[in-house]
Amino acid sequence: MKTNIQKKNKAPNKIWQLQEAKAMFSEVIKAAALQPQIITVYGKKTAVILSYGEYKKLSCPKLSLFDFFQNSPLRDIELEFPARLPEKTRVVDL
Repeated sequence: MKTNIQKKNKAPNKIWQLQEAKAMFSEVIKAAALQPQIITVYGKKTAVILSYGEYKKLSCPKLSLFDFFQNSPLRDIELEFPARLPEKTRVVDL
């Protein structure tokens, strides 16, 4: 039986056909701890299985929006806004 995990020093396969991933699910999960695993359906890349640590890095913001703007290198730049034009009005005889 062909194994998807290569020798210890080599990286595991990164692309699995769906039926193969289902049959060897525990191996796919173990490999995902090392690097993301891609699942294909009819040859089309459809899903990715990744470690929980990688998921947390991707899904959790590092800074709040307030902190982001506070730490911006552009925070001291003064913006110039054009003067507002007077509203155009028209006189209507009633």
